[in-house]
Amino acid sequence: MSLPVDALIDFLRGEEARGVKTIHLDDEAKELLRELHRRGRATAVRPAERQAAPARVAESAPRPEPVAAAPPPSVPAVTAPSTGDAAQRIAALARQAENWDPARRLGSLRGTMVFSTGNPEADLMFVGEAPGYQEELQREPFVGAAGQKLNDILKAMGLDRPAVYISNIVKFRPAMQGQTTNNRKPTVEEMASCISFVKAEVEIVKPRCIVALGGTAAEGLLGLTGAVAGMRGKWHEFAGIPVRVTYHPAYLLHNNSGAQDKRRVWEDMLEVMEKLGLPISDKQRSFFLPRA
Repeated sequence: MSLPVDALIDFLRGEEARGVKTIHLDDEAKELLRELHRRGRATAVRPAERQAAPARVAESAPRPEPVAAAPPPSVPAVTAPSTGDAAQRIAALARQAENWDPARRLGSLRGTMVFSTGNPEADLMFVGEAPGYQEELQREPFVGAAGQKLNDILKAMGLDRPAVYISNIVKFRPAMQGQTTNNRKPTVEEMASCISFVKAEVEIVKPRCIVALGGTAAEGLLGLTGAVAGMRGKWHEFAGIPVRVTYHPAYLLHNNSGAQDKRRVWEDMLEVMEKLGLPISDKQRSFFLPRA
């Protein structure tokens, strides 16, 4: 039987044969490799142990605890505009971000600023890591395949894109040598250069709940490092607002485990819905559960 790791090895060998010596891995690809490694170790138990173990032992194992990241570099604070309605204040904040010197002087971010989208008075705020190729092209967060997956999640929650507020930790696409459509994870310095804008956005929007999409967003927002598996399933806090960490939509697009990880994301969204007091039907509660 062909396994996902076999396909990966075949791909890497093919790239090596073409003379490719370096391959960039984004945060979701790294998380996928970690998951494959964890599964490989889980299936490497002795036959006797396998026979005696309960069927769902892997799911009952304790999650790895997230680790606090090193303190980010010091960056001047951004003051949220105090005049106008929420939409006007967000627009003023975006204009300030356009030429934000702490981000510009790094020399590692591209020139097009991508700020936010959605309802500036939303109860629910989503935070990703940084704009990618499609986001830079359209100057809006989450508009590519991952954005469509996020739209699908919102639809399943009974919401739509204009009802929520969507932003990123970093407001510019991280640059790479010879960059075309490929993207990379932002550095600690890049995240630190823009995090004050996220704090100002939270102050203006005043969401009742924030969802951090992926490990990089959790690192920038909460100062945590490690696997998303160790961060999700519990409540965190940012600027006094409850935060739920879940897998990035792109992870669901590239992950081969299917319904199991979709169910984990959906469990996080059910917790968010309960926190916000949104109605939840029996059908919604049973999404991605095995059929009896």
